[in-house]
Amino acid sequence: MSNEFLDRHIGPSAEDITSMLNSINCKTVDEVVVKTVPESILFGNRMDVDEGLTERDSLELATKLAGENILATNFIGQGYYGTLMPSVIQRNILENPGWYTAYTPYQAEISQGRLEMLLNFQQMIIDLTGMDISNASLLDEPTACAEAMMMAKRANRKNKSNRFLIDSNTNAQTITILQTRAKPLGIELVIEEIQNNDFSDCFAALMQSPGTNGEVRDLSSDIAKAKDNGVLTIVACDVLALTLIKTPAEMGADIAVGNSQRFGVPMGFGGPHAAYLATRDEFKRMVPGRLIGVSQDVLGNPAMRMSLQTREQHIRRDKATSNICTAQVLLAVLAAAYGIYHGAAGLKKIASKVHTKAASLAASLKAAGFELATEQFFDTITINTDAASALFAQAQQAGINLRLLNDTQLSIAIDEATTKAELLNLLGVFSVSELIDSEGILSENMMRQTEYLTHSVFSDYHSETEMMRYLKRLENKDIALNHSMIALGSCTMKLNAATQMYPISLPGFSKLHPYAPTEQTKGYQQLFKDLEHSLCEVTGYDAVSLQPNAGSQGEFAGLLAIHAYHDSRGDAHRNICLIPSSAHGTNPASAIMAGMKVVIVKCDEAGNIDINDLKAKVEKHADNLSAIMVTYPSTHGVFEVEIKQICDIIHTNGGQVYLDGANLNAMVGVTRMGEFGADVSHINLHKTFAIPHGGGGPGMGPIGVKAHLAEFLPGDPLEKDSNAVSAAMYGSASILPISWSYIKLLGKYGMQRSTEVAIVSANYIADALAQSFPILYRGDQGMVAHECIIDIRPLKEQSGISEEDIAKRLMDYGFHSPTMSFPVAGTLMIEPTESESKREMDRFITAMTSIHDEIQKVIDGRWDKDNNPLKNAPHTAYEMSGEWTYPYTRQEALYPVESLVANKYFPPVKRIDNVYGDRNLFCSCITTEDFA
Repeated sequence: MSNEFLDRHIGPSAEDITSMLNSINCKTVDEVVVKTVPESILFGNRMDVDEGLTERDSLELATKLAGENILATNFIGQGYYGTLMPSVIQRNILENPGWYTAYTPYQAEISQGRLEMLLNFQQMIIDLTGMDISNASLLDEPTACAEAMMMAKRANRKNKSNRFLIDSNTNAQTITILQTRAKPLGIELVIEEIQNNDFSDCFAALMQSPGTNGEVRDLSSDIAKAKDNGVLTIVACDVLALTLIKTPAEMGADIAVGNSQRFGVPMGFGGPHAAYLATRDEFKRMVPGRLIGVSQDVLGNPAMRMSLQTREQHIRRDKATSNICTAQVLLAVLAAAYGIYHGAAGLKKIASKVHTKAASLAASLKAAGFELATEQFFDTITINTDAASALFAQAQQAGINLRLLNDTQLSIAIDEATTKAELLNLLGVFSVSELIDSEGILSENMMRQTEYLTHSVFSDYHSETEMMRYLKRLENKDIALNHSMIALGSCTMKLNAATQMYPISLPGFSKLHPYAPTEQTKGYQQLFKDLEHSLCEVTGYDAVSLQPNAGSQGEFAGLLAIHAYHDSRGDAHRNICLIPSSAHGTNPASAIMAGMKVVIVKCDEAGNIDINDLKAKVEKHADNLSAIMVTYPSTHGVFEVEIKQICDIIHTNGGQVYLDGANLNAMVGVTRMGEFGADVSHINLHKTFAIPHGGGGPGMGPIGVKAHLAEFLPGDPLEKDSNAVSAAMYGSASILPISWSYIKLLGKYGMQRSTEVAIVSANYIADALAQSFPILYRGDQGMVAHECIIDIRPLKEQSGISEEDIAKRLMDYGFHSPTMSFPVAGTLMIEPTESESKREMDRFITAMTSIHDEIQKVIDGRWDKDNNPLKNAPHTAYEMSGEWTYPYTRQEALYPVESLVANKYFPPVKRIDNVYGDRNLFCSCITTEDFA
C-alpha cells in the first residue's frame, strides 16, 4: 500500500535504490536482507501494527489526544512548575532543527555554538549556587542527587561509613530514586530530620532548600556540624529561589544539585529537563556527567570543548564512576537562553513576583484562620488542617490541583505562570473571597548577599532582536542534520520529521504536571498504551516500561529487573555479568552500578563473540551467572550468526540475556530479539524512533522484557522501594509523542522498509569506500549490517595520517566525522541511515575518496608529512584573509571538491588542544583577557 510519509522519510528514490543494488551486486532489497541477517532469525514482519497514516491524519490524532489531557490549574509543585517560555526561544531553539538535530559535541570544532551555550549554562549554575564549578547537565533532579551521593562516597575517603543521611523534608521522588541507586551498592539510607541531627556514622547528608513542604531556613549550622563530623553535605536547590535566598555555598555546602526546569522549560508530564550538579573546586575532577571547558586551538585562540573526556564510559568502561551517557543538552541550552534573555534583574523580578504571590496567598489564608506549617517560604505554603483531604477533593472538583502531603497537611505551590484570577479561584475553595496584598516575608538572614549573572552575556541580549541574532550566530557555528548527513555509527542520526516534532509544542502534552491525577491524563495514557503495544510488536517482548529517560537508565533498569528476578527465585547470589569486549561503554558501567561483577568475553578476528571463550567463562561462573549484555547487531556492524546459540548457552546455565537495543534500526520488521532468545532490552528512542539527539540529549531508553520479568519493571517514583529510575513514571513523557508519531506515520511496512533501506545504504557506502579504505568486519556472506567500520590503521602506518586527522579534514568538506576509534581504535564507523538520499551519500563518498587521494599525496611525498591539509585541518574563514603560509593552495585547503563552492561551511576555530584543556580546566564564561 502507498504511504505518502514513507516517501518523505526514505532518502533514496526507487531509481536510486535500484542503482545502489547494482553497485553491491544484488538484484533486490530482499536479497540484501537475506544475505545480511542470519536465516535462523530472519522472521520477517510479524508486527501487529497498523498501516501508516498521512501527515495530516497523524497531526489530527496527536492534537485529539493532547486535547483529552485536562489542563487543570496546578499548585502541586514538588519540583515541577509552570513556566513561560519566551517565544524567541521556542521558535529559534526548541522548534529549530539547527539546534535539536545536532549530535553530542565530541567534534568540538564544529560544535562551538552549543558548547558556548552550555558554558553559559554552567556559568549560570555556578553564579546561582555560588559554587566553583558545574557540570553541563544531568537527567533529572533525583538522578543528580544519586550522582552526588556516589560522588560524595568517592570523595570522602577518610569516612568509612556506609550510611547516607537524607533530610525527611525532601521530595518523595528523590528519596525513591536514591533507594534504587543505593541498594545495589550496599549503601544504607537513613531518612531523618536534619535539623539538630548529630550526623553520627554517615559519609554524606542530603538537604533540600526549600524543603518539600516549602520551608526556607538557614542550613549553615547543620552543615557546619556535619563538617565537624567529617560528613560531606549536598543541598538540592531551587534555581529560581536562589535569586533571592542564601546559596548553598554561602551556607557551606560541598555539593549543590537541582533542576533548571523552571527556567522556561515546560513541565511536559515529567520531562525532559536539565538537572545540574555544582561543587567546590577541590572536587572538580570527580564531577559526574559532562564538563564544558575553555581550551585553545592550535593558533592559541580560545575554543571550547568537552573537558576530561577520558572519564567517558567508552574509555573507562567498568572503571567508570557513572553510566550517565546522555545529558540533557537541548534543555540546558533552553534554560541558559532563558537566563540570558531575562538577566539577573529579570530573574529576580520573576522570583519576587512568585514570592509575593505566595505571601499574599498565605496572608489571605491566615486571615481566614488557617495555620501555616512554616512562616518562612519562597513559593510553596503548607497548611495544617484536619480538613486536608476534603479540601484537596474540593479543589479537584473546581479544576484545581493541590498536593496532599498527609492527612493533616495540604501544600500549595505558586509559579511564574500563576495568575491573580487563579489565586482567587483557589481561595474560593477555602471559602475566602479576598486576596490580601503582601510584601515578601523572607527574613533578612535568609536573603542572598552575593551578586550573580554579572558576565556580559547575561546583559547583552535582552531585546528580542539581539537575542534572535545571538542564537542564529551560535547555530551557524555548528554542523547539525539541517546542514549535512551525520554518518555516526551506532548513533543512527536519521530524519527527525517536522510532523513528528509538532506535538511536543501542543499545550495538552507540554503543560501537564507529572503528578497530575490519572483522570486528567487520558490522552497521554492512550498514547502510552499505543506506544507500548507498538514497541512490544517491534521487539517481540511482552511488556514495556517507558520510564527510563536515557539509554543508560534503560540498561540500569533492565539489569535491576534481572537481579530482582533471580532474587525472587532464591538466586540473589547470581551477580556475574558477561560483557563482550565490543560492547558499548555504558554496558559495563551499568553492570557495576547494578551491583554486578563484570567478566569480559573475547571477540574473534571476524568481530563476533568468541564462542569458546564464552563457554569457558560460563562454565567457570555457572553458579553465579546473572546475565550477558550483548549488542545486536554487534557494534562491529555485523549480525552474529551464533546469536541463538549464545542465548541458549546463557539460559542453560541459569542466566538472562540483556540485548542492548542501540542497533535496533537494523532489525525492525525483519527480526525480533524477544523471539530469538533475549530477555530484556533497552530501546533508544533517540536513535531508531526519531527523537532528535538535541546536541547530546534528550534521549529515551524504554525497556522491553519477556513476561517473566514484567513484574520487576520500574514502578511509581512516588512510592518507596519501587525500583523507579526516573523522577516521573513515564520519564521524559513530552518527547514520547515524537516516537508515537514516527510509528503512526510509517506503520507496519514503513518501519520494515526503513530497516531494509538502512541496510542497503550501509552496504552501498561500504562497497564504495572499500577500494580506498579496508572494511574491517563483514558477515559470513560479505555484507555489513546498518553500519560499517573502515580501518585507517594501514594508511596511518604508511602516511602518519590518523583517524583524527581524517575526522578534522571532513569538517573542511562540510561533514561531521563518523564515530571515531569506537569500538576499535584507529577506525571510523559509518552509519548512513535510511533517511539520507543517494545524492548526499555520494557527496560523502566523494569527500572520503578525495581525502584518500590527499593521504596518497602524503605517502608519495607530494605533500609534507607534517604540513599538509589533513594535519592542519580544519581551515577557518579567517585564514582566507591575510598571508597564506601553507605549502598548498587556498583552494586545496578550503574548496577541495567543486560542490563546496555552492555550499561551504567554515569551522569557527582551528583544531583544539585537548591536553591543554584538561590540564587547565576553565569551565565558566571568561573573557579573552582572562584567558590570555
